Amino acid sequence: MSTKTSTTNKPLSGKVALVTGGSRGIGAASARALAEQGADVVISYAASADKANAVVKELEAKGVRAAAFKADQADATQVTKLVNDVAQKFGRLDILVNNAGVAVQAPVGGETDLAALDRQVAVNYTGVVAGIRAAAKVMGEGGRIISMSSFLAVRTFPGMADYSATKAAIVGYTKAAARDLGARKITVNALQIGSIDTDMNPENGDSSDYQRSVNALGRYGKPEEIAAAVVFLASPDASFVTGSMLAVDGGAGA
Repeated sequence: MSTKTSTTNKPLSGKVALVTGGSRGIGAASARALAEQGADVVISYAASADKANAVVKELEAKGVRAAAFKADQADATQVTKLVNDVAQKFGRLDILVNNAGVAVQAPVGGETDLAALDRQVAVNYTGVVAGIRAAAKVMGEGGRIISMSSFLAVRTFPGMADYSATKAAIVGYTKAAARDLGARKITVNALQIGSIDTDMNPENGDSSDYQRSVNALGRYGKPEEIAAAVVFLASPDASFVTGSMLAVDGGAGA
């Protein structure tokens, strides 16, 4: 962990952010964007230590403190410990970005890998809940909690029933948590993301032509476009935004 501190007047200077699953894709882009606005950033990773450490070096080069902590998002105990460790080692936690996620295709009526489906629920929902509950105990006034949902929560495809259910659950939890934490001026929001060019869903994948066809803009999004929305929700400009689902999906849910 670097001891370098930011001395700029950027909007997020002095804030500490945790981005789960921050070693690649949307998570890494969000970590970079938050650091560019002055936040000290911690990322979590499950397996890719080399990738995570490379991201940390990029963040430190922006003049902020950064670190990578290993934690399995499917294990609520590890997620809770992750949040508490960040708050203890960095002295505070102001921004939580629940980014880590998995997608399992499993048509209803077909073969069922129950272990894979259970892990999907644990990563996409139970781990997010654990992170939010732990963060709520250590965040001060003005805290920001941002979770990744999906347009598939409202408009789904064959084979995606179980994945869609996890993302719909995030919508409900976000709205209710916003009510619980509003009196403490902690905002809780979610991003309803569309088809984004990542390792999990590359823009040249088997279903990419179909995915492009269902959104209004007719293209895949970039991780940096999701990161821009994360920065907005984490910023002072979003102080009156809570319990919201911000669609960044190219019009797929329109």
